Amino acid sequence: MMRRLKLGWVVGLVVVLLVAGFVARTLYARAQQRAEAAAPAKPPQAMELTASDIVTARVQPFNRTLPISGSLKAVDSAVVRAKVAAEVKSLSVREGDAVQAGQTIGQLDTLEVDLRVQQADQNAASAKAQWDIAQRALNNNRALVAQGFISATGLETSISNEAAARATYEAALAAVNLARKARTDARLVSPISGLVSQRLVQPGERVAVDAKLVEIVDLSRIELEAAVAPEDIGSVAIGQTARLAAEGLDGAVTARVARINPSTQAGTRAVLVYLRLDPRPQLRQGLFLTGVIDLSTASALTVPLSAVRVDQAQPYVLAVVGGRVEQRKVMLGQRGELPIDGQAEPVVELTSGVADGTVLLRGSAGALRDGTAVRMPDTAPPAASAASAGSP
Repeated sequence: MMRRLKLGWVVGLVVVLLVAGFVARTLYARAQQRAEAAAPAKPPQAMELTASDIVTARVQPFNRTLPISGSLKAVDSAVVRAKVAAEVKSLSVREGDAVQAGQTIGQLDTLEVDLRVQQADQNAASAKAQWDIAQRALNNNRALVAQGFISATGLETSISNEAAARATYEAALAAVNLARKARTDARLVSPISGLVSQRLVQPGERVAVDAKLVEIVDLSRIELEAAVAPEDIGSVAIGQTARLAAEGLDGAVTARVARINPSTQAGTRAVLVYLRLDPRPQLRQGLFLTGVIDLSTASALTVPLSAVRVDQAQPYVLAVVGGRVEQRKVMLGQRGELPIDGQAEPVVELTSGVADGTVLLRGSAGALRDGTAVRMPDTAPPAASAASAGSP
């Protein structure tokens, strides 16, 4: 009986201690929560910016340019074609060989042509004999008419026969000349001076009339054929300079707008612009080049193209105002180039949304939300230099 009574007291004491501990823990947790709520809020951690992450928008002169690209094409090129159907007897040039205007570069087989010339000569001789007979008959009939032995109707028949025989003889002579021309055309001659770009046949092959045999290009005059959008063609004028580049070429290639096509391309409505390039040994027909046409120099509010973001419906920039990021929608204008940190960099004109002197974030800063706290670097943000803006 006494054991049961002591065990009951022990169990009750344990329960009381557990309840007291739970109550004490709950009260302590609530006190901690009230203390944290009463403590001042910690300021958000500001993002550290580097000098390369920011740039200042400035109003300054800049060179307005138009990006272009296209393939090179020789101004003068020619294709040597077969003027007669024959077998290729010889062809003495290959790709890369230099040729001169009037140079013989090959020969077609003339056996069939020679036979046609012989046939035409025989036909002409036969027609000449028939004409001689008609002439003698006409002379005899004229004498007989004068003596009254035949009527005037018979003389008219002789005159018609003589005229027909003469026409037949003249047609035969034309056939002889045509056959002889075909024999001359069997000799393959280069029409221009230049380099062989394609050799399309081999000796022994039989070619049809007008078949392509050899293509020749003159690289002393070469042009870039570039397609320009309809909205930009109004800014392009003959005589404007351009700076072009391609892989494998050392330095920029200078060019000048030589011609503008008066018609648009079907489908794209683009206009072809032809730029004459300064001669250079590395330039080849078909080489793809990219570059810009220098349109004009004007003062405008410009920023590097890397500061403009286009992942939304309307272009925008991220400005730094009072230590925080502020998103601003902008309107874009002309594009160009300016030297920034000693290197030419693409820039774009901002017509609205940003004022002169506004500090902007480049794309290298990443995607930041509107209102994000940022910390500026100790150095001043770079800006495009106007000292050499006219010639980046």
